[in-house]
Amino acid sequence: MDLYAIVMAVVLGIVEGVTEFLPISSTGHLILVEDLLGFQGPAGNVFDIVIQLGAILSVVWIYRVKLWRTAFGLFRPGPEQRLALNIVVAFLPAAIIGVIAHDFIKEVLFSPWVVSVALIVGGIAILIIERVQKVHSITAVEDVPVAKALAVGFFQCIAMIPGMSRAAATIMGALLVGVSRPAAAEFSFLLAIPTMFGATFYDLYKARDTLSSDGMGFIAIGFVVSFIVALIVVKWLLRYISVHNFGAFAIYRIIIGAVMIGILLVR
Repeated sequence: MDLYAIVMAVVLGIVEGVTEFLPISSTGHLILVEDLLGFQGPAGNVFDIVIQLGAILSVVWIYRVKLWRTAFGLFRPGPEQRLALNIVVAFLPAAIIGVIAHDFIKEVLFSPWVVSVALIVGGIAILIIERVQKVHSITAVEDVPVAKALAVGFFQCIAMIPGMSRAAATIMGALLVGVSRPAAAEFSFLLAIPTMFGATFYDLYKARDTLSSDGMGFIAIGFVVSFIVALIVVKWLLRYISVHNFGAFAIYRIIIGAVMIGILLVR
C-alpha cells in the first residue's frame, strides 16, 4: 500500500467520522470528495460501506451503558422496554423501503448532482423547521410515544437520497413531532445503530461478488480513523446542541451544494 492510498484512507475516514452524525450527509460528502479527487476505493463501494461501521461503533461505545441497561430491561415493562420498542418501530420503515429501493438508490441517486441539490434542499428545510418547530414536550428518549417514533422512522427514509442526511432527517423529524433537541439527537444516534448496521451488512451482501482481501489494509485504516473521529464529533455535538440550533449546518449545506453545482457546471 503506497503513501497516496494511506493518505486517502485517512482523509476519507475523517470525512466519514466528521459527517456521519452531523446533519450534513456523510454519504453525500464521500461521493463529492471521491468525485473531486477522482478516487475509487478498493472493491467498488465496499470501502465506503465498511468505514461506516467505524462511525457506528463509536455510538455503541458512547451509549454502551444505556444499551446494556436496555438489553437487560427488554423483557420487563419500563423505560428500557419502551426505548427498545421505539427504536425497532422507527427502524422498520427504512428497513422495508431500503430493501425494496436499494438498487434504484445505488444506481440512480448516487451522483454528485443529486447530492449537491439535496444538500441545498435539506439546508433550506432545516432553516424552515428551526422556525416552525413545535413546543418540545418530550425531553427523554424513553418517553417518545410509539406513533411519534414511527413518524421519525418515516422521516429517516428521506435520507435514502444521498445528500439529505440521516441525522438531519431524524433530528428534524423528531423536533417537528415535539421531541426536545437533546432527546432528538440521542434518539437519532441510537436509531443509527440498527439502521446503519442493517444497511452496511445488506450492502456487503449485495456486493459479495466484489469482496476480496485486496485493499484490506486501506479499509482498516479508514475504519479506525472513522471510529476515532466520530467518537470526538458525537461528544462535541451533544454539547453543541445544548446551546445552539442547526442553522449553521443548514448554511454550510447550502454553500457546499451551490459550490459543487458551480464546479459541475464548468467541467
